Amino acid sequence: MTTRPSPVITPDTSEETDLDRPWQVIVWNDPVNTMAYVVYVFRKLFGYDTEKATRLMLQVHFDGRARVSDGPREKAEIDCYRLHGHGLWATMEQ
Repeated sequence: MTTRPSPVITPDTSEETDLDRPWQVIVWNDPVNTMAYVVYVFRKLFGYDTEKATRLMLQVHFDGRARVSDGPREKAEIDCYRLHGHGLWATMEQ
């Protein structure tokens, strides 16, 4: 009795994914939180000094968004979750 070999299934690799590119956490402008509170949250969550936190807050205010963190996907998810917990609107992108 002979057995037939199993068919080999090759995955479609036409779609390119770059696993080395870090994920970015973006904070978006909102009409609810004060500028001082946003600076406070950036300092508390990310350990930024007052100057960097203020610069990021002004970027959010005037440009509508700012990248506040980057890294592996798991870290970005945690950062987004923490920002949401403090009432800021944040998303992730690669």
